[in-house]
Amino acid sequence: MDKELVMGIDVGGQSTKLGVVNAEGEIIAQTVISSLQEELIDYINELTKAIKGLIAETVREGKVKGIGIGAPNGNYYKGTVEYAPNLKWSYDAEGKPTVVDLAALVKSFTSLPVTVTNDANAAAMGEMAYGVARGMKNFIMITLGTGVGSGIVVNGEVVYGHDGFAGELGHTIAIRNGRQCNCGLKGCLETYCSAMGVRRTAQEQLAKHPDVKSPLRSIDPEKISSKDVFDAAETGDKIALEIFKTTGEILGRSLADFVKFSAPEAIVLFGGLAKAKKYFHDDLVAAMEENQLQIWKGRIKVLYSSLKDSDAAILGASALAW
Repeated sequence: MDKELVMGIDVGGQSTKLGVVNAEGEIIAQTVISSLQEELIDYINELTKAIKGLIAETVREGKVKGIGIGAPNGNYYKGTVEYAPNLKWSYDAEGKPTVVDLAALVKSFTSLPVTVTNDANAAAMGEMAYGVARGMKNFIMITLGTGVGSGIVVNGEVVYGHDGFAGELGHTIAIRNGRQCNCGLKGCLETYCSAMGVRRTAQEQLAKHPDVKSPLRSIDPEKISSKDVFDAAETGDKIALEIFKTTGEILGRSLADFVKFSAPEAIVLFGGLAKAKKYFHDDLVAAMEENQLQIWKGRIKVLYSSLKDSDAAILGASALAW
């Protein structure tokens, strides 16, 4: 009898990572495709080609029995991705985010059962099962990637709410009447503490301090990445260090607000931006503590994912398919 395997898929704003997972929680094969396609059919074709490729690659290890997908604005109840501003292939003919029945589409191409959840919820599930949140029953997962996602775990269960969308903390208002967000609101946390937010802060800081030398000035302002800012910070660049300080302070204030409604044991940070933690951690914690109620001061841990790259989201998404 073939061993049972499952597949976890992490849909991000820039790329989609896929992995086949065995019963021991090991990712035995994985691959990555772009998420930047503008046409839905192009994305689905590339995604299902990658799925079939991984299934063929692992056929000797066992049989893939189902697929779990973590995606921005993924609805656990419906299997849909709804109004995701960072996924161009989910836009309608008028150029506006719409509803994509992702589970049904992938199932139609693969004939496998498919379950969808929010990408940050998937990361939270992976961290709870295999990472720094193992054994915790109350924590918040914050993903710092192209956008800012979140997964809230209370009493050992992911919180979905009545409609499947609970936990959109990236779209809580960090700065009233602040930066325009792709979601249509202004001042969302995502516009400050995501990779895109760091770029916007870099642009502001470079304009604010025109006489301060910085290696970031040699880069097209529209193409500055959080990695560029990290590399500049590594050289001691004052502007890069200020960018991370600002990012940490804004995120810390928001985390203090998040603590107030679910009283988590810890907040776990995950994603590309989290790799720059040495440049913003202290400012984040200081801002969080300054804005914290006395009953939680010094009691909420800020942790960083122990799982490499997107493993937490792949493993968490795969858990949906068992």
